[in-house]
Amino acid sequence: MKEFDVIVIGSGPGGYICAIRCAQLGMKVAIVEKYKTLGGTCLNVGCIPSKAWLDSSEKYHELMHSFKDHGIGAGEVKLDFGIMSSRVKKVVSDVTGGVAFLMKKNKIEVFYGHGSFKDANTVSVKGSSETVEIKGAKIVIATGSKPSTLPGVVIDKERVISSTEALVLKELPKKLVVIGGGVIGLELSSVFRRLGSEVTVIEFADSIISTMDLELGKGLMRTLKRDGIEFLLGHGVTSVKSDGKKVTVKATDKNTKAEVEVSGDYCLVAVGRKPYTDSLGLDKAGVKLDDRGRVDTNAHLQTNVPHIYAIGDVIKGAMLAHKAEEEGVLVAEYMTGQKPHIDYNLIPGVVYTWPEVASVGKTEEQLKAEGREYKSGSFATKASGRARASNESDGFVKVLADKKTDEILGVHMIGPRCADLISEAVVAMEFKAAAEDIGRISHAHPTYSESMKEACLAASDKRSLNS
Repeated sequence: MKEFDVIVIGSGPGGYICAIRCAQLGMKVAIVEKYKTLGGTCLNVGCIPSKAWLDSSEKYHELMHSFKDHGIGAGEVKLDFGIMSSRVKKVVSDVTGGVAFLMKKNKIEVFYGHGSFKDANTVSVKGSSETVEIKGAKIVIATGSKPSTLPGVVIDKERVISSTEALVLKELPKKLVVIGGGVIGLELSSVFRRLGSEVTVIEFADSIISTMDLELGKGLMRTLKRDGIEFLLGHGVTSVKSDGKKVTVKATDKNTKAEVEVSGDYCLVAVGRKPYTDSLGLDKAGVKLDDRGRVDTNAHLQTNVPHIYAIGDVIKGAMLAHKAEEEGVLVAEYMTGQKPHIDYNLIPGVVYTWPEVASVGKTEEQLKAEGREYKSGSFATKASGRARASNESDGFVKVLADKKTDEILGVHMIGPRCADLISEAVVAMEFKAAAEDIGRISHAHPTYSESMKEACLAASDKRSLNS
């Protein structure tokens, strides 16, 4: 039986980053992966393919609707869904291949197969042809999550699908019904609408992306509705039926109790994800779960069995790849006696629609609930020279700062390149910057980042183009 200093179960962003950092710190490392390629959900059927689809669909949409504004004319435009899909597969293959290279480079031994605990130090790996057992002084659970569904709704993977199937459809849906107005539902709604599908989004909450600042949801919905996506907010789905060719979804307005019926050739169920702990044998290792089925951990991400750790989607907190990465590094460094720290308030959230949406820190609703006095400053995208030059006008940057100290408490933005712009806010908040500090820093002109500067000036009661 092979023995290792650390065994990592799961090769997603949390798992492979953790394994690499452990190897960098001098440990002998093994990583266990259930599927044939490394990278987990994010690289194979999540973050990477969805962004590739978003990019391709945006290019097609611009060619069809926006290029003429730039004086660019084109002949007959044809959409080849098959070629577009093949490009996405190539992107995934390249990225997952890169992870495999990193495993070899860092001398990390990879075991392919379903990993489960035999006891607190032994992991059994059931592969396609044989089962092997490996022993680890320390073990990290990084098994991620899988799509959730609603009571009574069966994901048949044919017509009623999850995001996994949506990313590998062989045909463009004529009409798509999406259950869930969160990040996954909206990103994929955006992809298929841009490519020509009719899309209806059904959401139980009264706003989309309801965990983010309320103004972001309102701004994004305005744009998506203008693009042709229909929304049924405040509706609870009561049934989803498929006859093999089309799907019929029934939903009830939670206020009026009126029932509506929506049909499509596919129904995407995007109501969140749940931790993947199936057949892990956690009971054999003595590892406990919390009341929501997540692996229970302490501040150092240790389970109740001290030498067993857990990171990423399988534990509490936002299900984000970059959160899992930070936790993977924390665990590796803590194992070697370092004192790493993660400020979960400074983990940014991003929605990769167009316009993009990004947020970090406290929302305005949270500050009001806490009774904290704050100031708010905003800058509209349409006032940005760089945005105007690029024919962009939707969106804004909003900065929330402490009323007395001017410390930045939250930044919420919707507009072009917000997925990248939010990093400036994270850096500022990490170093406890005041809004005035960022407002006084020179930002290149013309750039999208000037919107952050102007919003900070507005929040700090200093000069601003909006004043």
